[in-house]
Amino acid sequence: MTLVSTEERPTAATPPRRRPAPARSGSTGKGQWLTYAALLVAVGLTLMPFLWMVLGSLKNQDEILRDPNGWLPHSPTPANYLSWFGDFGIGTYFLNSVVVALFTVAGNLLFCSMVGYALAKLRFPGKRALFAVVMTTLMVPGVVTFIPLFVLVARMGLINTFPGLILPFLVSPLGVFLMRQFIGTVPDALLESARMDGAGEFRIFARIVLPLCGPPLATLGILTFLTSWNNFLWPLVVAQNQDSYTLPVALSLYSTSEHATEYGLLLAGSVILISPIVLAFVLLQRLFTQGVATTGIR
Repeated sequence: MTLVSTEERPTAATPPRRRPAPARSGSTGKGQWLTYAALLVAVGLTLMPFLWMVLGSLKNQDEILRDPNGWLPHSPTPANYLSWFGDFGIGTYFLNSVVVALFTVAGNLLFCSMVGYALAKLRFPGKRALFAVVMTTLMVPGVVTFIPLFVLVARMGLINTFPGLILPFLVSPLGVFLMRQFIGTVPDALLESARMDGAGEFRIFARIVLPLCGPPLATLGILTFLTSWNNFLWPLVVAQNQDSYTLPVALSLYSTSEHATEYGLLLAGSVILISPIVLAFVLLQRLFTQGVATTGIR
């Protein structure tokens, strides 16, 4: 006689029961709530100036002067934005900033990744000395090279031109360091197998290494776009014609002219200035976080 056990056995149709998760202790839950509360306070304090700026840009001049400490606009109006895009022709300055920023980002992504690959994976004489030079230039303030760079650009006849605004910033020491650190983590066996299959160094770089560099490229792209978009001193000196002004230069000139007391107008211009930066960060936030984590940027 065969005995049949009445105990339930897990099958494919009935997955095994999971043990209930242990109840969290009261101190842990309280600590999490305190952490969330602290984060909410920090986020609120960080966003408060931007919220005040956006709300202020929707007010007219009389309302701002009558109640300067007020937050919500009583009668929201897009007049300040319409003035920028109509009377002041901010579209030209906006387009100039977009062209300069995009070409600068493209140059940094290409050249910094190529130099980083050479420093991380290739063997050639003077490799350590070249990397030491890159690290040294990383510590030199940009103001030190400002005048020699301006003299060089002026002798090349690039004043009031897009190349004059873009060429000096096509490669950055920080970008080279960032890409070199990440490419150094790519397994050498993967590259050696590609060489044994007859692939050249440029093909290995373009077909194997570059597709693996999504997170650091996103981080480098955001940092370069942020630096180029906010660059004020170099465009102020090189762009001596109003048609070649970038957005920060145009906004600063209006803020010191007869329109300096039109606070709603200046707040609207500031919102237009930071909008592309916020949009780029929102779209590439995940890759930016991964790039910071994998390359160790602090």
